[in-house]
Amino acid sequence: MRGLLCWPLPLLLLFLQPWEIQLQTAGPRCYTGPLDLVFVIDSSRSVRPFEFETMRQFLVGLLRNLDVGLNATRVGVIQYSSQVQSVFPLGAFSRREDMERAIRAIVPLAQGTMTGLAIQYAMNVAFSEAEGARPSEERVPRVLVIVTDGRPQDRVAEVAAQARARGIEIYAVGVQRADVGSLRAMASPPLDQHVFLVESFDLIQEFGLQFQGRLCGKDLCAEQGHGCQHQCVNAAGTFYCTCNSGYKLAPDNKKCLALSEQRLTPSFFAALDLCAEGTHGCEHLCVNFLDSYLCRCRPGFALQQDQRSCRAIDYCSFGNHSCQHECVSTLVGPQCRCREGHDLLPDGRSCRVRDFCNGVDHGCEFQCVSEGLSFRCLCPEGRRLQADGKSCDRCREGHVDLVLLVDGSKSVRPQNFELVKRFVNQIVDFLDVSPEGTRIGLVQFSSRVRTEFPLGRYGTAAEVKQAVLAVEYMERGTMTGLALRHMVEHSFSEAQGARPRDLNVPRVGLVFTDGRSQDDISVWAARAKEEGIVMYAVGVGKAVEEELREIASEPSELHVSYSPDFGTMTHLLENLKGSICPEEGIGAGTELRSPCECESLVEFQGRTLGALESLTQNHILWAWRRWLQGWRLKLCFRTVTPEPSQEALGICGLG
Repeated sequence: MRGLLCWPLPLLLLFLQPWEIQLQTAGPRCYTGPLDLVFVIDSSRSVRPFEFETMRQFLVGLLRNLDVGLNATRVGVIQYSSQVQSVFPLGAFSRREDMERAIRAIVPLAQGTMTGLAIQYAMNVAFSEAEGARPSEERVPRVLVIVTDGRPQDRVAEVAAQARARGIEIYAVGVQRADVGSLRAMASPPLDQHVFLVESFDLIQEFGLQFQGRLCGKDLCAEQGHGCQHQCVNAAGTFYCTCNSGYKLAPDNKKCLALSEQRLTPSFFAALDLCAEGTHGCEHLCVNFLDSYLCRCRPGFALQQDQRSCRAIDYCSFGNHSCQHECVSTLVGPQCRCREGHDLLPDGRSCRVRDFCNGVDHGCEFQCVSEGLSFRCLCPEGRRLQADGKSCDRCREGHVDLVLLVDGSKSVRPQNFELVKRFVNQIVDFLDVSPEGTRIGLVQFSSRVRTEFPLGRYGTAAEVKQAVLAVEYMERGTMTGLALRHMVEHSFSEAQGARPRDLNVPRVGLVFTDGRSQDDISVWAARAKEEGIVMYAVGVGKAVEEELREIASEPSELHVSYSPDFGTMTHLLENLKGSICPEEGIGAGTELRSPCECESLVEFQGRTLGALESLTQNHILWAWRRWLQGWRLKLCFRTVTPEPSQEALGICGLG
């Protein structure tokens, strides 16, 4: 391009209000002359919310220093990720306020980074006359500004070269994580004036002022006697006159004549509304333009070579959609579609075999397994599937003292806290809650800690579930370390209902959180494990993996669970059911005995001697067999009774 904007364009992502205010107060409005300017902004998932807001504010601030209008600078804005979306085309608005309103209403797409697709859209659609670009014969400069923060996921060099060959000048602006090679492949030469990479926000003010100083051209209409009767419009290095509504420019190109005077010069003036005559032949839209008209197409369509008919834009034919299965063209761009039995992944392009367990309300109590176009339910080892094909027999194999630490901080939000309570009750459903079986306590924490109910309060699952539903949401901060200390010092005390340590009842702590702790967790996380508490950590959303691993017992793969959001966390039950449910050994009906009691010691000695005897049978200790028998008698007598008797001989197998 050889217009006024043949200089560097450091369009940077800037901090919110300071940059916008700086642009507004740095000087008078810029007069660039007629210009078709399209911004292509990256709204992929890598652009953080505050960065996108910065980009939004930058565009608003820049608009306030441009001489926008249908006869001056026309502005269009496109956002892109895995697809392309037109925020507003070049011909949509002539008022700056309408543009600002549309920019502030942008909702980021938050998917992939298909920069090549965005350039293709700008070249074929955004700079078409149907979208408001001025005809090429008017030689109005066309400028494309691409702002991105990452590496494109499709090819950009070829499509950018095609755009430059059509007279579109491209500025490539990268912020922080942007790929320099891709920026250079997109930009127009000379590259030192069209490629910008901002590594630090500290440089924003310097580049911003430099850009504004070069952007602003001279206002020729204000500096010299233009002679226009109605309006003077700045152009590239010159100016021209226009007339108010209801008037047309006279042959001297300065004075204006009322349309009522056209009868005086019928050879010069044409009818005002040529579109109304119905002879234009436009397939979609007819737009009056000076003493002629233009045909335009609706969004998603492109004007044909006859300049009248329209055809749907086949975005898939561009060849850079990267869809794994099928590409479908829509009015706003290409969309990927998967074949039957597959689901589209969040990147908007890849497909995977459908997990029917996540797509339907399967009702499986423990685990759902997808099989073809259906699913089946499984139970953990040692538990049987019931007749309904979904539920498992209850966990009745042992005793547990279970304390649940539930995050009630502000970030959880009330509706999600209700999902957490429902999740807790699903855990209760698979445990045998009773004073002799599993005891459950619940602690809620935020900026402080509150025991909702201790281990010894409720003796049935129904009572526990009712108490869980009655818990009120605390809000405020996230003091996980304080909650761990409370659990270690109070929740597992006998005063709170925990069973004495000499009964060897397993103590289990389960921490449920959705974010980073605001205090230190390391000391009390380690202390809990030193006290023999088996720790589980369940994270949701923005939970920090390092903290979850520090809280949980080893191995972390068995004691740490994570779900990306509250709505899908029910799948964590499958892991927790198999882990928390005690293994067979200390049954609910088994008497708890001290290992130091005499009978227990004799039982241990019997098992040990039996193992040694089995080795003698395998000829490993055959030379020691007679010595073993003697040693066994001595050990048995010493344990059972100090004096030999018929009873002792019977116990030792010699009676």
